[in-house]
Amino acid sequence: MSKEHIKHLIEARTDQDGLTETGIKGVRLFRATQAIPCVPAVYEPSVIAIVSGAKEAILDGHRFVYDDSQYMCCPMSMPVRAGTPAASTDNPLYGVIVSLDRRVMTEMAMEIENTGGVLPVLEGGLRAQGIRLAKWDDAFTDALLRLLQLGVSQTDTAVLGEVRLRELYYAILKGEAGVFARHAFGAGNAIARSIAHVSSQLNAPISIEDMATRAGMSRAVFHRKFKQVTTMAPIQFVKSMRLNNAAMKIAGGMTVNEAAMDVGYVSSSQFSREFKRMYGQSPRQWSDAQQFAAEIG
Repeated sequence: MSKEHIKHLIEARTDQDGLTETGIKGVRLFRATQAIPCVPAVYEPSVIAIVSGAKEAILDGHRFVYDDSQYMCCPMSMPVRAGTPAASTDNPLYGVIVSLDRRVMTEMAMEIENTGGVLPVLEGGLRAQGIRLAKWDDAFTDALLRLLQLGVSQTDTAVLGEVRLRELYYAILKGEAGVFARHAFGAGNAIARSIAHVSSQLNAPISIEDMATRAGMSRAVFHRKFKQVTTMAPIQFVKSMRLNNAAMKIAGGMTVNEAAMDVGYVSSSQFSREFKRMYGQSPRQWSDAQQFAAEIG
């Protein structure tokens, strides 16, 4: 019943497709009533919960499809392709995206460990393609409902927003994806911190040596551990992050040259070559296709 209540809350507050702010920092609702193929995107640290329909994400060839039986936990910035290929007016998609504040999640992960919640060894390290699906348990459902109910009152949101958000964070850290998330946000996870740094510095030169140094590892050890976490080599990851960000900027109306420079490319020809190699079409063709899709949509 709580999940159905969440659905009604989202339906009542979303009058158009796309994202809708809730007034709670980092919490957005979304609706889709038409099929959207998987296109380049970057998932920032977040949890995505679907209450109607299904959503799809592809990370380095691994396909994740989730609905109201599982929510998606992505504790680190990840370059993906995402879409809603099954959405329609008869089968609309409704959901919520909750950004995960790295400072708060790290503090809570450490508090859990310091009070006796010893972090078990995660088989294969963080090996889970950077994304994990977790079933909706009662604690997650109740915490999400309590959080979204705040949107009815600005006063309630202002006074209780942070408290209810922490309650949801706690449910995530204690739920099926909890060990995965706690490893990612734990103070000792150098790879997660390295990814956060890369995500915030895409327009600046990035070297593997610098990433390894920041992680306190040799280049060889860093390369091996980084690939365990993301399934991608560091160079491939950085390239995917840059190109996905550029594709999103172009789709948002930025010119090809502006997008290339904005994500750290000095050579427009190199950008075009790598973009076409990854997406099968030139940046200009991608831009034209996105404009056409917007016009007919």
